[in-house]
Amino acid sequence: MKKVCGLDIHKDTIFACILKENNEAILEEFTTLTTGINSLKELLLEAGVEEVAMESTGIYWIPIWRILEGHFNLKLVNPYFIKQVPGRKSDVKDAQWIATVLQKDLIKGSYVPEKHIRELREYERRYVSLCGQISRVERQLDNQLTKCNIRITSFASQTGSVSVMSVVKAIINGERGAEELEKHVHGRVRNKYKEKITEALTGCITEVDVFLLRQSYEQLQMFERQQKELVMAMDAICEKYYKEEMKLLCTIAGVQELSAMHIIAEIGVDLSSFEKSSHLSSWAGLRPRNDESAGKIKSKRITHGNKYLCRVLVQCAWAVTRKRDCWLRRKYENLCKRKSKKKALIAIARKLLVIIWFILTKHEEYKEYQPKETKKIILKKIQYYQRQIENLKLKVV
Repeated sequence: MKKVCGLDIHKDTIFACILKENNEAILEEFTTLTTGINSLKELLLEAGVEEVAMESTGIYWIPIWRILEGHFNLKLVNPYFIKQVPGRKSDVKDAQWIATVLQKDLIKGSYVPEKHIRELREYERRYVSLCGQISRVERQLDNQLTKCNIRITSFASQTGSVSVMSVVKAIINGERGAEELEKHVHGRVRNKYKEKITEALTGCITEVDVFLLRQSYEQLQMFERQQKELVMAMDAICEKYYKEEMKLLCTIAGVQELSAMHIIAEIGVDLSSFEKSSHLSSWAGLRPRNDESAGKIKSKRITHGNKYLCRVLVQCAWAVTRKRDCWLRRKYENLCKRKSKKKALIAIARKLLVIIWFILTKHEEYKEYQPKETKKIILKKIQYYQRQIENLKLKVV
């Protein structure tokens, strides 16, 4: 049997169990400091360990993975799956039990992408975090303007629009009169609402309001600058390593460069870990759950999966629904006839992910699907519209 090692990782300590061919076990404890992890690596090399398994405990596994990567065959295991394996887990140490199930090939490793994808993912997830921070600061600005009785956000398209930010900047710079502030509002908004804009910009502003507005505005500027830096860093990695994959993904309707970078950061470009497109859909959490008992389907809600990937795919799906002469938009409109708009949107997001799987697997550009109008399809459409007309007639009567 092969020599394996199981690692039980905590915040400050690592418990390692090395199992040899004759079932002889070596149990050692190490610190999570770099020196301790290097000592662990030296012990594993001396013992001739081939495979190492560890539980995905928060972020504690990441530095250990980085140091051991390239020296051993590593497996990151979901703790849930280890608990499902029957055995005497309570009678032995966690590290020894992980090594035992690894030696008997009873566990499967989680998907861990290559180094450059992991770096890209760090940038991408920080970008998503900043999006939430920007939304929070914009709400703070809106609340502070409301306290000043400045109601410009009621007439702007969104809180972070150019007109609102220009008015906030003018207030911070000392302008107070409604006529002065109105000059910073976009001409289209002024022409649409006219005297209402003057009334909305007439408020009671104190020094406390200006101080808090300045802090929130500076915070917003900092977050936006950091977002631009993150996009530049992501673009540099994609341009160097994943230029072809970026071009292929951008051929899909609704997918732009930023969305393509987010998709690559989450699933990578080597999809050999996902044998079928359905496996990728299930991993992303865009597949209906299998909840059936006694021939009755209890629930069709989607499963839990990669929330970052779901987020960008749903955004791309929204973009597709607004694109003209697009098969995916027609599919969305057809689904809305028998499903809610949210369910139809999730279905389109799943179809986009299936398309992405085929494109990255076959390395081919996306070609718009052109459905054939057969006699059977035309007849079904005629019958559908006839039923709709009959239903309308009944409502009128």
